Amino acid sequence: MSHPSLDHPLKQAIALGILPSDAHVKKPESRPWPVVLLTALGAWLAAIPLLIVVGLLLGDTIIHSVAGPYLVGVLVLAAAILLLRGQDIPFFVEQLAIPALIVGSALLAYGLFEHLPNHLACAMLALLAGGLTWAIPRPWLRVLLGAASAALSGSAILLCIKNGHSSAYAELWLALHALLLLWLLAITVQHMLLIDGAKALVAAAFESFFTGWLLVALAGLAFSSGMTFLVGASLSNSVFAEVMNEVAPQSIAASSLFALSSSILALAAGLLLWRNWPVLRPYAGAALILVALAWFMPALGAVLLALSISLIAGRWRVASTAGLATTWIIGAFYYQLSWSLTNKALLFMLAGSLLGALAWRAFAPKKSSHPTQTPPFSSKQKVGIVLSAAATLLVANIGIWQKENLIAHGQPLYIALAPADPRSLMQGDFMRLNFQIPFDTPSLGDLNNPSRPFIVMKRDKQNIAITPRIDHGEPLAAGEFKVELSPKNGRWILVSDAWFFKEGEAQRWAVAKYGEFRVNPDGKALLVGLKGDGLKPL
Repeated sequence: MSHPSLDHPLKQAIALGILPSDAHVKKPESRPWPVVLLTALGAWLAAIPLLIVVGLLLGDTIIHSVAGPYLVGVLVLAAAILLLRGQDIPFFVEQLAIPALIVGSALLAYGLFEHLPNHLACAMLALLAGGLTWAIPRPWLRVLLGAASAALSGSAILLCIKNGHSSAYAELWLALHALLLLWLLAITVQHMLLIDGAKALVAAAFESFFTGWLLVALAGLAFSSGMTFLVGASLSNSVFAEVMNEVAPQSIAASSLFALSSSILALAAGLLLWRNWPVLRPYAGAALILVALAWFMPALGAVLLALSISLIAGRWRVASTAGLATTWIIGAFYYQLSWSLTNKALLFMLAGSLLGALAWRAFAPKKSSHPTQTPPFSSKQKVGIVLSAAATLLVANIGIWQKENLIAHGQPLYIALAPADPRSLMQGDFMRLNFQIPFDTPSLGDLNNPSRPFIVMKRDKQNIAITPRIDHGEPLAAGEFKVELSPKNGRWILVSDAWFFKEGEAQRWAVAKYGEFRVNPDGKALLVGLKGDGLKPL
């Protein structure tokens, strides 16, 4: 099938020897995507019982024989490769080959991890992924193989450099930058192969492979920076956030070597763009701002370098991914505990002001001899603006008045704290709280019910809460009072499960033993402070 817009480039590629003489533009897929999806699903479902039968027949051979995993794995891989290399094979048969490819690789992985050290097994599997890339002419599959090879190579590097003395972040930083260095070497070799027409097919075969490799490196660099701004608020209680907080650096500039390396890589990214895109040279100040930010963000420089190379090469999708990783890393700086929130705000204000000035200078409209006049606001618009502002101030001040009235006239109450997370009590600029209540509050009713449950308790002579129980509507005894519960994160909590404080004061609040509340007769309560042993103020 001929395509007019591709005829000339195709003829040039054939003349240079990049493509064979019988190369042609493949006819686009004519099957609707729902048919393709259902066919693939049917193939995977049909493959499951087949693989179970093969596992039952060859299970003893695989488990009890040294050569079993390798022999069966190679045979299954060979069958999958033959199917995937076939020309014009039915789509159903092609999809049957994918589970076989996974099973064959898994069998080889089982044998390698069983008989070799973990780092050598990871390295061998990474090389296997590279070999499969050359054997299987499927671009989307080559991307996945490249991603798998990068993950395995990174694991091998991480296992080699792990010594138990350095921090987990330092080891991860070194492994990820080693992946980036290998990618830089690979694209350099690829560029040299493209110059030689006879070897251009080799370079083209690994184009998708290197794309998958880089995507894993970018994802790892973003992941290692921790949770980013705003996303952390919605995922603060998820396992994903816990893992990211454990991996992320607690001190963003803990190592001057990391900071210097990041700035050098960011500077190299700026120089590449300055050299290849002369139109950007007047905006070199923006590059210098990013170089300064890279000093405080150890993963930023590597991502900026990948972004600049992708832009220069015209790899727009990869460049978009690198841009997203850049945004994530800059946003993750918000959650670093080594800086106070004020200092972080000042840094971003300075960087934003400088970038804004550069943007204003670049996009400022030219002076015109016939200036346009903006029409004035109508009387209705002015009234609407005034009423909206007044309503906003009224709602805000009513809420403030209610809280101040509760603090001034509410009865004092102290409730003992229980550990919320023995691994990491402090997260960001707040402390997770858990109060000593001897029953399960999540089972107290539907969270969507407008009527909230109450707990009933008493005070001792020091106003410390004692003998709490669930309110079932019984009359209150002498000295008893109610406290209303609040819904949060799928459970009922006692007013709040967090205490916010100024950054840098973690040690001050870490010794808290009691939560200090103010309670109204109707059960409305407010957390107003924390107390130490013996109700000592903190």
